[in-house]
Amino acid sequence: MERGRSINLAISERGLDALRRIGLEERVMADALPMRGRMIHPVSGPLDFQRYSRDGDLAINSISRGALNNTLLDAAESAPGVKVLFGHRLTGLDPATGTMTFETEQGDVLAEAGVVLGADGSGSAVRGQLLAHGRVEESLDFLDHGYKELTIPAVDGEFALDPGALHIWPRGTSMMIALPNPDRSFTCTMFWPTGGTASFASLSSPAAVERHFRAHYPDVVPLAPDLADDYRHNPVGLLGTVRCAPWHADGRVGLIGDAAHAIVPFYGQGANCGFEDVVELDRCLEESGGRWERALPLFEERRRENTDAIAEMALANFVEMRDKVASPMYRLVKNVEHWLEAALPGRYVSRYALVSFSTVPYAQVRRRVRGQRRLLGTAVAAVVAGVLAAGVSALRSSGRRRGLTHR
Repeated sequence: MERGRSINLAISERGLDALRRIGLEERVMADALPMRGRMIHPVSGPLDFQRYSRDGDLAINSISRGALNNTLLDAAESAPGVKVLFGHRLTGLDPATGTMTFETEQGDVLAEAGVVLGADGSGSAVRGQLLAHGRVEESLDFLDHGYKELTIPAVDGEFALDPGALHIWPRGTSMMIALPNPDRSFTCTMFWPTGGTASFASLSSPAAVERHFRAHYPDVVPLAPDLADDYRHNPVGLLGTVRCAPWHADGRVGLIGDAAHAIVPFYGQGANCGFEDVVELDRCLEESGGRWERALPLFEERRRENTDAIAEMALANFVEMRDKVASPMYRLVKNVEHWLEAALPGRYVSRYALVSFSTVPYAQVRRRVRGQRRLLGTAVAAVVAGVLAAGVSALRSSGRRRGLTHR
């Protein structure tokens, strides 16, 4: 794998549902590490563990991208009628005929298919060919933040941090996260601005890197012996949202997953959303009698609202993770949410739980959460009022004891 490009995946219920349908859940989960909450690392002071669910029984699962890819490739190669080819770079596609040109080490190779599915990621070559033929339009919205990876190795063969949590270092306009790996290391990902005084570009020497981390991430420095080397040599990746329309052309070419609707990674839903795409496309094919010219438009019709919704929620979660999770008010709101979930089982479910631990369509999640906000706001206001009233009462009692009550 290319150095510094191994962002771990957080597989949750939507991805597991898809894997379950084809009998791969157990194989994939064999290498997964459950994370039952967020561990917040302040600049100073104690760590703060925030459970994803009231009882701490629900978890998202850290898994390496490479391990998941290998499991899926092994399953694909063992399926009848499947041939896997490597070292083929798509350089030409005629959407009207399904004729493709691939660049290989041995020269150009031509191929023709009745159906072409572009599942080739946010930088999709298939989408690029559809653009070149005027079949789709796209918009690319990049953040003014990028990402870079570091590694926290195992210490004496054991995890250096709690492996049951997703670790977050929230720092206002930037943050770092860390996810556990089966070899007991952690993959850390910094999400920093791409410009300015606290950006990737502003740290140019090993000494500057170490000074910055000692000031802003002091607990990381003793755990990352290759900190300066990783920082200087690992690349900075781009972060953005890809939108295009339509997702299909000529009844035979379709886009799926990130190729159609890439999102930023802050809800851990990129892979989960892609797997859910496959479930929906399979459903559309069944309903269309296997006719791709009907299934592809139906797929887009059903999924677009949902993929737009998770793209919006992923951007909102970036602000929450880098800025809000460390605040006392955020912790209060989360505690009230857990109380509401217990008091109103099934009726009140937090946005995070609906996104990560259910298969409720993303657009429905967004609508439901908007409806729940008034209830949550009322409950939080009641708690705050109760706390204030108790404080005032305590002050009055203290004043009476001291003979300071005003008449």
